[in-house]
Amino acid sequence: MKRTEEFSSFFYSQYFADGLRITLGSIVPIIVCALVGEFITGTLISLGALIVGLSDTPGAPTHRRMGMIYCTILCILTVIVTAFLNNFLIAMTLAIGILSFIFSMFAVFNARAATVGTMCILVMLINVDDVYTFNEEFTYLLYFIIGASWYMTISMSLTQARPYRLAQQELSETILHVADYIRLKANFYDIKQSLDNNYLKLIEKQVIVNIHQENVRDILFQSKRSIKDTTKEGRYLTLIFTDIVDLFEQSMTTHYDYETIRNNYGETAILEQIKNLLYNVTHELDNLAYKINANKTPKSVYDFDTEIEKIRQAIQRIDEKEKINSIPLKKILINIRKISQQVRDIYHYSQFKAIEVQDDDTIDTKKFIKTDLINWQNFKDNISVESSFFRHALRMGIVLSSTYFILNLFEYSNFGTYWILLTILVILKPGFGLTKERNLQRLGGTVIGGVIGALVLITIEDTSIRFILLVFFFLIAYSLFRINYIMAVIFMTPYVLIMSSFTGMNTFEIAQERILDTFLGGTIAFLSSYIIFPNWESFQIKSNMKNLLVANYQYLAQALKLLSGNPLPITDYKLARKEVYISSANMGSTFQRLLTEPKWRQQVTKEVNRFVILNHIFSSYSATLLTQLKESENINFNNEHLKSLIKTLQNLEKTIHSFEPENAQAITPFIKMDIIQHSSIDSDEAKLITDQLQFLIKISADLQKITTEIISKDLQKIDEASTNGKKI
Repeated sequence: MKRTEEFSSFFYSQYFADGLRITLGSIVPIIVCALVGEFITGTLISLGALIVGLSDTPGAPTHRRMGMIYCTILCILTVIVTAFLNNFLIAMTLAIGILSFIFSMFAVFNARAATVGTMCILVMLINVDDVYTFNEEFTYLLYFIIGASWYMTISMSLTQARPYRLAQQELSETILHVADYIRLKANFYDIKQSLDNNYLKLIEKQVIVNIHQENVRDILFQSKRSIKDTTKEGRYLTLIFTDIVDLFEQSMTTHYDYETIRNNYGETAILEQIKNLLYNVTHELDNLAYKINANKTPKSVYDFDTEIEKIRQAIQRIDEKEKINSIPLKKILINIRKISQQVRDIYHYSQFKAIEVQDDDTIDTKKFIKTDLINWQNFKDNISVESSFFRHALRMGIVLSSTYFILNLFEYSNFGTYWILLTILVILKPGFGLTKERNLQRLGGTVIGGVIGALVLITIEDTSIRFILLVFFFLIAYSLFRINYIMAVIFMTPYVLIMSSFTGMNTFEIAQERILDTFLGGTIAFLSSYIIFPNWESFQIKSNMKNLLVANYQYLAQALKLLSGNPLPITDYKLARKEVYISSANMGSTFQRLLTEPKWRQQVTKEVNRFVILNHIFSSYSATLLTQLKESENINFNNEHLKSLIKTLQNLEKTIHSFEPENAQAITPFIKMDIIQHSSIDSDEAKLITDQLQFLIKISADLQKITTEIISKDLQKIDEASTNGKKI
């Protein structure tokens, strides 16, 4: 049943909607023009729609509209420059290098600007030839503008007609990934699962959850219609998202010393029951996501009260008969009960037509979003060989311009030159690992897609059926572009071959040439990422480590604000929590890419792996502690707890200051407290908090130790490089 829902949900998803929108924008001009005998004109108009369509990434309507407008204007200017210089090899080579560098540097602004920059480079490469006259180039430019305008009309019309659709789709995707995260948490209670492997999967999933949460924030909180209008649907989606973020935090607070839990309770059946209960929670979230995505009213499937009561009774039996301390199990059950209650509340919101959503703006949503404003100071600050953006842009400019120059010296075919340059553009990424991965995907997808395209052309002669298949391949390719690149290439390659068959070209020769050109382009991209200003992920490790430690420090320091008796603004608390999520996601992504680099670059992999896992555990325990502090109103905290908390923060502070001064980020000192003004009771809750704080002290000490090891190995590596340099 779940597979069926996943399959049907894909056709409701934003990915399929993107593919459908781009397909309409690109295919309709071809059909209309072909009917009047102007097939080539239709393909040129289609190109304008396709380029602007690819720049139309998810986000607030205003950001999407401005992104498409900027893309159109910059592409027009790029085509004009290219048209002027096409007949001058040296001038065109320099222009390719300079423009590729500038457009690649757009990545310093934001992801949308980076996409716009890539589209500008693509337009430049498409128009780099000396076949057409100057007047013909401007005629094609007019067709490009028509296509771009046509796509923008479609895109913004759909947004006006269904203003909440993109928010629904992105929110649904977020809920599915949160469900996957909880599913991984459930695996900690499966004694057959490796703890370390599950931690790495959990961190990888946290990266994905963070990305989608940022997308939802951008769509919902930047949209005046969703936030300021009185429509219940906009408030409904915002309310669900807020609860999903809180639920995600609550799932983090179900974290304990799982190795000890397995040792203490592994012989009982209680861990299996807890795992199954969490699985049912994830199935409920899956159901919620599918229904929101399909724009249907979700209805609850499970009765959690009955399952929770069974586990409660089982814990009681363990307490009475086994004589084992069951406090950790009780805390786990309490957290799961809270999670299930939050899920029920969200289902209750689905009846939003029958309830009033309170107009309570207690949280300043503007602080949670990243604006798409262009900050030129950021551009200037990255004009340095130390910047990963600068190194990538420089590499892109050098590789594209030199490859163009060399291919023209050897009088390589125009289309072959374009395809090699396009392959380099698509494959060459800022990091070596990403370039390597994309290279394999591109080559494998091209070969498989070429075989599929050849079979279609051999077995199907009817042009109508071929055209239907062409539309199908195009639609699926651009629907999968953002989620499965290799599958997108597999479907895109037969589309290109079928399209070529309509122009009268020898498609089998084209297929052979495209595979060869893809191989050449991929090889050039791979070697350049290894040789020309390589950007190894190990360069980013210390910076990401420091940012994560600072975020954890600021997050845990919120506990002292609560203990001081001063009110803790909910916005400040959630901002601190958000920074931990973002920093953890960045660190996790860096570590994943580090694993794809050459072995000689992975000298600290084991240590970084340990650092990532320890930080995840530390963040989880911090979230647990803060949740308990907010709910217990300090009554279970005593001065021994305060000393332990301060000791943990001091350990973190020492670790942060162990980085080089230029890498050290300023931290806000925590509030000085010498004593708590009340005396605590000797409760089970207080004992559990004592255990958690002792564990936080241990983890913070371990973090300090592993950080010192990484820094010392890094310094040793620098010394060795310096020594080798002197010998040379």
